Order: sequence, then structure tokens, then C-alpha cells
Amino acid sequence: MNNKLISIALTGLLASTSISSAFGTNISIVGRIQAEYSGINIEGFSSQTTVNDPTFFSSWGIRAFEDLGNGFRVVTMIDFGFNTNGGSIGNREVFVGISKDSLGTLKFGRTHSPFADFAGGWTIDPFVYTTLQATGSGGTMIASANGLGSGSYSAVNSVVRFTSTTFNGFSFAVLLMPGDADKLEAHLGGHLGGHGNNIGDTGGENGEWDVQFAAKYVMDFQSHKLEVFSGYSRDNVSSAQKKITAFNLKTEEVGRIGGVWSYKNFSLQGQYDFISDALGAATCSDAAALGAIGDVSTRQCNTAMNPGGDGSIWYAGGQYRLGNTTLIAQGGMTDANKTDVFASRKSKSFTVGGLYHMSKRTNLFGGYQHVDVIDKNSIVDRDRNTWTVGMRHLF
Repeated sequence: MNNKLISIALTGLLASTSISSAFGTNISIVGRIQAEYSGINIEGFSSQTTVNDPTFFSSWGIRAFEDLGNGFRVVTMIDFGFNTNGGSIGNREVFVGISKDSLGTLKFGRTHSPFADFAGGWTIDPFVYTTLQATGSGGTMIASANGLGSGSYSAVNSVVRFTSTTFNGFSFAVLLMPGDADKLEAHLGGHLGGHGNNIGDTGGENGEWDVQFAAKYVMDFQSHKLEVFSGYSRDNVSSAQKKITAFNLKTEEVGRIGGVWSYKNFSLQGQYDFISDALGAATCSDAAALGAIGDVSTRQCNTAMNPGGDGSIWYAGGQYRLGNTTLIAQGGMTDANKTDVFASRKSKSFTVGGLYHMSKRTNLFGGYQHVDVIDKNSIVDRDRNTWTVGMRHLF
């Protein structure tokens, strides 16, 4: 139902211009642009409103491929983010690879992770890349850009990724990132990296490889469609992180299960993550950023674990398509267990709203989200209320 529209919006692969070079390479110019009028009220701060693209959805890029024969072709992508208020956000995906329809696609460079765009993650969140997204709100994971990220804004540097074609409903994806990658983009926040302004210090040491694996199975039966998925992520502790003796950091592991069930115009979706020994991929990062309003940070760190701690995150939602309108209700809860340094924290969220599909490339969206925060480390629980209306176009 709505999942196809979400996938198109997130990959940004709708080409308005396609040309062939003199060397036989097919080149497409792709892009997307979005603006929201949103209001965010964080307990203890003044309510703030703004008109911009707070989740950095907008981007433009170049996609190219060359037919090599025998079903093989070279694929490349260069994607640049920008802010509708002016200014550049930086690179998104930048990769080169090779694909074959009967096997799959192998990429080298900077890509999104399977936890983001393959098994759950943003693929089951109809509000992804809006102020109402589940990422960071207490519903789905946030992540660093170099910590095998599962957040909507993040991508993973210096990786090898293979995504298989679908065999009888089954498909899988695997991502590898070499160790000693301590000079790559990280943007960690909280106690592992200030307020997200540091660069580096993620990735394993002594040649260890971080790894993420995910698989899913899709089945159609009459008017029913069922998709189930699972995944595993391993983020090795870096040399710099080991020196933070206060937390006794170890290798982070994340397990995920989830699924989507659709029947005609109705669908349900959900996932569950369990995090052990949290590092970059499960602590606050720029993947949770909503930009800044004046001096007030709107970073959504409500799905973060305590550094070095365990915890869990679940998300569930439903959608109903009525003509050109999709009605949405969803929510989630995060449990961050206590550690030797920090007390436990919880956050619960619910979101209601809708999408109006003006065309296959353009939609209007809007809604309301409440996040209830229970933080035993703070005197004041910073609950938040968010509303937004916005417009999105793909070109």
C-alpha cells in the first residue's frame, strides 16, 4: 500500500532527466524537496515554530549505470543533501558497485545500512523524514553515521554491502565496515561525543570488521501480504572508546525482528530491537537531529541507550488508505537499562496524522506527536509535543 510510496521517496530515484554519455553510461538527475511548518514544545523551554526541512530530507544527485553484458552492469550514486532555508547538508550515499538481476547488487563506498532501508527501520515508518518520524522519538533506533546506522539521516562510511535479489520471496543484505576507521564521520552525541560535533572514533580496532546482516521473507495470499524480517548488528568498540574508562565499553550487539501485514487498504507494521553494550549505533547522534530552533536543540535522543548499557525498543503502527488519503496511527517505547554510571530511562510516544497523495511524486502530510520521557537521571522529564504540516515533491 503506502510502503511503495515510502520506498520511492527515500531512495530518491525518480529521474526527471536521463541522458547517455559518449561512453555508453546512462546518467539520471534525481532529487527531492520538502518543507514543513512545525511546532515543537519541549518541557522547560519556550514553544518554537519554524518553516524549514528539519529532518534534512531534501537532496539532489546523480545516478549512473553502464551495461556490461551478460546481465551485469555498473551502478553508481552521488547524493547531496541541502536545507530549504539555504546551505548544504553534505553527502548522503556515494558509492560504486556492480549488479546482476539474478543475483543482486554489490556496493563499495558510503551507503545506508540494512537496518535503515531493508529490514524495518524507515521502510515501515510512513512519517519518516518528517518532524513526526519514529526515529529518535521513542519508536525506532537512532544511530551514528559510522556506527552501522539505522537512523533516517545517517549513512555508513567505508563499507562493502551486498543486497540479494528475491528468491521465492526470500532476500538478504549484508554490510561490512573495516576496523581502525577512526577518521570517518561519526557525529556521536551525549557522553560518547559531546553534542554530536565530534568526527571519528568509531569502528573496531586491530583490523576487526563491524558487520550487519538482515533477511526478510515476503508472501502474498489472495488479498493478504505478509513480510517478516530479522537482523543482527555488531559494532566493535574502538581504541578511543576503550579509553573512556568510566563506562567499561564493549562491543555492541543489536538484534531485530519485525513484520508488516497488509490487507486491501489496511496494514499493520512493527519491530522490536534488543541492544547489548550500547555504542554509537544505540546512543544519541546526528541521525536523531531535527535541526535547531534558536538556542534550543531539538535533537531527538529518546531512543538512545545509556553508554555501555543494555535496553530495548519497540515500534508498532497502522495505516488505512481512503482514496488519496492515508490515515496513520503509531507509537513506540524505549527502555534504557541502568548502568554503573547512569540510572534507567524510558520514553513512550504516540503519533497520529495523515498523508494526502496529490500525485505519485507529490504529497501533503501533517499530524501530532507526543513523547513522554521518564528519566531518572534528570530532575525534569523533558516531555515533548510536536505538530507539523508539510509538502514533499520528488523530481
